[in-house]
Amino acid sequence: MTNENRCVLVTGGSRGLGLGLVSDLLGQGYAVATCSRASGAAIAALQARHGDGRLFWAACRIGDEADEENYFANVDAWVGRRSFYGLVNNAGIAVEGILATFPTIETERIIAVNLLGAIRMARLALRRLLASRMGGRIVNISSIIGSRGYTGLAAYSASKAGLDGLTRSLAREVGRRAITVNSVAPGYLETEMSATLAPRQQQQIVNRTPLGRLGRVDDVVPAIRFLLSDEAQFITGQTLVIDGGVTC
Repeated sequence: MTNENRCVLVTGGSRGLGLGLVSDLLGQGYAVATCSRASGAAIAALQARHGDGRLFWAACRIGDEADEENYFANVDAWVGRRSFYGLVNNAGIAVEGILATFPTIETERIIAVNLLGAIRMARLALRRLLASRMGGRIVNISSIIGSRGYTGLAAYSASKAGLDGLTRSLAREVGRRAITVNSVAPGYLETEMSATLAPRQQQQIVNRTPLGRLGRVDDVVPAIRFLLSDEAQFITGQTLVIDGGVTC
């Protein structure tokens, strides 16, 4: 099956890694559905550039079950004769704060978006993948913080560690149906999220990185592209770390 007949859904596709991935997959010929809370100029530019109907965007609040189900119904209507092929659980939020004084409402919001939302999106995707009997791909965007931790990001770390656990268990559940499930765990990237770090914190991270810099979106996108491809059909249940050597 050619990429033109495959639909990949990328959550959180309006900026950062998600936006870079959406643009790349369109360039690879995939039909791409994406969502975010708001569209933004970058998504509008991609829609204008790809006027062939291969890009679908609609607002969706990941972490809100009704929104997630409604969004998938809209994707179903858009997919048409194409095959629903893959899901990239990219949407996520990070709020920094020491756990002893961290508000419960913020903890619940992080878990709702980063973990519960990803679990529900995977469930909705699997219902379609299993029904099609044609296999498929799920890629969860985790983080090295899920395995290594970081001061002030306890709830975020827990949510990302949960994603890696989800990856391993789902890989066992659906492997016999030719559906692979993997995680990609980036290190510290030059995105809006890392921009909130003080210059001193950023420099400390760079100093601890053997390759001597923060990661870029272009460092991570090819790995996700590979895991979605036919060449990765015998890779499942794995977490691929892309961090410039921080965790080596």
